[in-house]
Amino acid sequence: MSQEKDQENTGDLKWYRIGPVTDIPPLGSRVVQHCGVRIAIFRAHQDAIFAVRDQCPHRQGPLSQGIVHDQRVTCPLHGWVIELATGEAVKPDVGCTPRYPTRVDDGVISLGVPALAPELKPLDDAPRDVADDVTQDA
Repeated sequence: MSQEKDQENTGDLKWYRIGPVTDIPPLGSRVVQHCGVRIAIFRAHQDAIFAVRDQCPHRQGPLSQGIVHDQRVTCPLHGWVIELATGEAVKPDVGCTPRYPTRVDDGVISLGVPALAPELKPLDDAPRDVADDVTQDA
């Protein structure tokens, strides 16, 4: 796909098409990489879509491997609960992981990232340097 067709710049954000909502299991996640940072995209309760850095603010555990419940995720390392809408840890814990804007158009998820940043790269279990299955919104 051409970049002109697959990319949209709006203000300070560049929007990337991640794929269909149905590619993420209910109460599951998918991970992409942006500027060397892993971003977890979650499909929460009632198909709400959220994106946060794939790193718990406590001990940097992989949130994408946690248990998704309602609109929260529980870190698999030490059980911290993170609000997906804000990235904030649930009390009594204190901390925050950065969040990223998402949108869904015709069942397709898009992720907003800073416009001046390098390309977005999909991840399976290990980082890859190809972006064949991630496209940028038009």
